[in-house]
Amino acid sequence: MLFRHEVLTRIASGEVDLAFRRWRTPAVRPGTGLRTEVGVLEVGTVEAVSPDDVGDRDAQRAGYPGRAELLADQRPGEDRQLYRITLRLAGADPRVGLRADTDLSTADLDEIVAGLRRLDARSGRGPWTTAMLALIDANPAVRAPDLAAGVGRETARFKADVRKLKERGLTESLAVGYRISPRGKLVLDHLVRTAPD
Repeated sequence: MLFRHEVLTRIASGEVDLAFRRWRTPAVRPGTGLRTEVGVLEVGTVEAVSPDDVGDRDAQRAGYPGRAELLADQRPGEDRQLYRITLRLAGADPRVGLRADTDLSTADLDEIVAGLRRLDARSGRGPWTTAMLALIDANPAVRAPDLAAGVGRETARFKADVRKLKERGLTESLAVGYRISPRGKLVLDHLVRTAPD
């Protein structure tokens, strides 16, 4: 589920605690954690509803001025069902703390590198993690499609690889593009220092 920045801010403040989506099948389940720029959102209930059951108060709890605006913002399609989703801010995104954690021993760095080597081995296209970290380090705040095109990659797959590094606290998304995190910089320096000749 994607949310506009303004809606995320209102979820974080507690002003917004509902979302409505028209899906063919629910994209989230109760208990799902959604990582966002304001922290981790936890999905409570996911309930199929009729548009007739949605009132202005529900719409306002979802960040809309009223019912008409909420319903007009939903995806069209006879094959789609309207769902009412309850949300709450569950806490900070654990990746935020991880990105800033640079208190790493050589053994810690070796363990992170071993994990990156496993990603490289499973990729089917050879080592890529060091090159990706170096690319993002050299090109902060550059659009993902531009970075992907520069290395001959399809954008969606390029982004999927960046997310794998982000999960490890090595990169972070910006309003446009990415940057390497302090932890990522430390790991990249270690990779470069320990690379075989």
